[in-house]
Amino acid sequence: MLSDHRSVIVVLLLLALPPPWLCFVSSVGVNWGTSSSHPLPPAKVVQGLLRANNISRVKLSDANSSVLESLSGTGISVVVSIPNEMLKSLSSSKKAAQSWVHDNITRYIPATGGGVRIEYIAVGDEPFLLNYGQQFQSFVVGAATNIHLALTAAKLSTKVKVIVPCSSDVYLSDSNLPSEGHFRPDLNKTMTDLLSFLGKNGSPFVVDINPFSSLQKNKNLSMDYVLFQPKAHPVKDGHVKYHNSFDASIDTLITSLTKSGFGNMDIIVGRIGWPTDGAVNATPSVAQTFMKGLIDHLQSNAGTPLRPKKPPIETFLFSLLDEDQRSIASGNFERHWGIFTFDGQAKYNVDLGQGSKNLANVRNVDYLAPKWCVVNNNKDLSNVSSSFSDACSKADCTALSSGGSCFGVTWPGNVSYAFNSYYQQHDQSADSCDFGGLGLITTVDPSVGDCRFQVAIRTSFSSLHEVLVIWWTLALSACVSAYLLCFNWY
Repeated sequence: MLSDHRSVIVVLLLLALPPPWLCFVSSVGVNWGTSSSHPLPPAKVVQGLLRANNISRVKLSDANSSVLESLSGTGISVVVSIPNEMLKSLSSSKKAAQSWVHDNITRYIPATGGGVRIEYIAVGDEPFLLNYGQQFQSFVVGAATNIHLALTAAKLSTKVKVIVPCSSDVYLSDSNLPSEGHFRPDLNKTMTDLLSFLGKNGSPFVVDINPFSSLQKNKNLSMDYVLFQPKAHPVKDGHVKYHNSFDASIDTLITSLTKSGFGNMDIIVGRIGWPTDGAVNATPSVAQTFMKGLIDHLQSNAGTPLRPKKPPIETFLFSLLDEDQRSIASGNFERHWGIFTFDGQAKYNVDLGQGSKNLANVRNVDYLAPKWCVVNNNKDLSNVSSSFSDACSKADCTALSSGGSCFGVTWPGNVSYAFNSYYQQHDQSADSCDFGGLGLITTVDPSVGDCRFQVAIRTSFSSLHEVLVIWWTLALSACVSAYLLCFNWY
């Protein structure tokens, strides 16, 4: 009898809950890029970072086969990306689109089930970015259409959706108020075609938001307003108040979509984050404040003033790992977006899915030998500046920038930092620490405070280099021995 009463109570409680279609839960994932001179093995990233921290969604910067293979069977939702440079060929050739889908999608989704859980194909990487001008604009919709047709032919169009990541500069507001938002006039025709394509195929609008750059460019923007701080002075837009820049940006987009006839289109935030080095205000502490504020806001399901209780359906944090090969055209901070360092060590703590626990780091990282390249202070350093410039032009010296973690390192310590960066990128080869006789290899860690002199990760290339060095040494020794034997024989 007691069990019957309990059953009735459970049923009544379930009936009291709102229907599933009224419950909007924003999913959080991460961007995973591989523009690194010494990347972690994909299997270590998947097991040591994604699965260990319960990260269930990942957006890839390309269609790297090793990365996709490492994600097979994990159940992690995946976004595969197509670079801008491929848009022209994919737009002009259905056959090229079919080949791309076959090589990068179909082969990872077996008909028997399992494989990689690919949910989206991102066509382009912010192809409408203002700095690109008209370079990619005319190819985007054509490429997206051909990729969709290829998915249809492969019977995958209901499983895999086509999206186009757009930078937040595709829309604007002349008054900086969300209620006056609109798409850029130069994109009117292209945006109409894109929205029609997305709407027809049930795809969301994807926007990349860069609050750090906005803060840099707009001196009137309050840091508290950007960092989701309760003390931030709200921005009034008629009867509506905005308490953070994220909501304001999303609602400016919603207004733009509404004016174009697509006001109910779902939104995904494809990229949002905060750098930790390479510029003023780019620190782990500030990054943690921003990320915590963002994730708390998303998990609250508060939504925005124009879409209350309906936040973006998915948000991908930028980024999982630092990438020392990223372009620094827009700033030296571009190589320091990672929540984790290049070797998979957390810079700060934030809830990526692991809950109240601290983030798990990658374990058993295979580093090169604990050796560094520094300036030889016993040499004449009057002409060392040219070697410094040469090292920085080929290696990563972004931490030496104003506001960076190594900005306070004085001469010649900053030169040593540059030398070591070059040395590590070249797998610690002896000749990469020469610099005209000004370099010196040491086993004493020259790191100072927050300025870390890194030791690179061992890669397949560095292992091959070591084998070749050993082979060359043995071959040279054999030649010398043979010569000596011949000399003694005579």
